[in-house]
Amino acid sequence: MNQHLEQQGFAIIPQVLTPDELQRLGTALGPMEGAGRRGLLVDPVVAHIARLPKLIDLARANLPAEPHPVRAIFFNKTADANWMVAWHQDLTITVAKRVEVPGFTAWSMKDGVPHVQPPVELLQNMLTIRIHLDDCDETNGALRVLAGTHNLGRLTAEQIQELRGKHPEHLCDAAAGDVMLMRPLLLHASSRSHGVAERRVLHLEYAGFTLPSGLAWSDVA
Repeated sequence: MNQHLEQQGFAIIPQVLTPDELQRLGTALGPMEGAGRRGLLVDPVVAHIARLPKLIDLARANLPAEPHPVRAIFFNKTADANWMVAWHQDLTITVAKRVEVPGFTAWSMKDGVPHVQPPVELLQNMLTIRIHLDDCDETNGALRVLAGTHNLGRLTAEQIQELRGKHPEHLCDAAAGDVMLMRPLLLHASSRSHGVAERRVLHLEYAGFTLPSGLAWSDVA
């Protein structure tokens, strides 16, 4: 397991995707209106990228069982589509339909897809891989994290506010082709872009477990 990821909750791996792979992915994703586009594992190019051996190997090294991609989201901050994200943890997964299972709570619907919070133990067996299609720094809304907070379980709003005063922020600069590995429970946020450069990121989630009987992933490659 990546020691930095285990201790800090994130790690940036340089130049994982080649320029050709980035170009193909960027062409497949195309332009976007609004803050994000979800459910992208149905796209053959996105599904192919998500299953590249080099990405699966990164996930496999940091999960307890064979990884499988379970969600893909495309974000692109531009001068016309610009937003900030408050400090939060990624607590939900997407499933095909609502089925009442012990430990799965806080059901909601987003874009017509059921979202649910699984037990913390399952979130700890997930890994996010963020593919950077563009250079990303403080000028165009790079991710900021509070290192080590992934080890604190599910946090309340009051706990998050308290932690912000105790933990220094880390700005996750990245170049096009770099990937960021991140635990869902890591506290993270991002600022608005202050420039004109795009900040395209493909957010891939991998699970190292199977869902309980009755539940099925909604977005799978």
